[in-house]
Amino acid sequence: MIRWQGHGPWWLWPLLIVLLPLVVIVALLWLINASLLLLVVWLTWCPRRRYALVVYSNSPVWQEYFERQVISRLGERAVVLNWSERKRWTLSLAVILFRVFGGSRDFNPIAIVFEPLAWPRTFRFYKAFRSFKHGQPEDVEKLRLEFFRLLDALARPTAA
Repeated sequence: MIRWQGHGPWWLWPLLIVLLPLVVIVALLWLINASLLLLVVWLTWCPRRRYALVVYSNSPVWQEYFERQVISRLGERAVVLNWSERKRWTLSLAVILFRVFGGSRDFNPIAIVFEPLAWPRTFRFYKAFRSFKHGQPEDVEKLRLEFFRLLDALARPTAA
């Protein structure tokens, strides 16, 4: 009779051995998909000086601030999606990029910067706006300035 000396049920290691190749394959497929998407962005958006994807919503906490301090300064350098209008979104490169690189946590509002030949840089504003809601705008301002520092380095805003 075999006695299990490890922690947890005896079947955990065999299950892990069986599932590990599947997990590796899924991760590899995701990485290939993400890399191909980045290539499309680098070949289509970046030559047109479009380097960012911004997603926000009609939240009473951040909508006015975000439209005034972020959206109004983007110009043609970014694609903007409104999460509150997602039912009307059609399948597009921007929507796919958001789904792949936006994640499933703290994604609203979010800014994703696509720098050529680099992995995207993600700016998640959600937690900063929790502090903002309680009268502490410092975290939001720091994140906003960091986002625009990178975006401005890639493409200066054009004069209107």
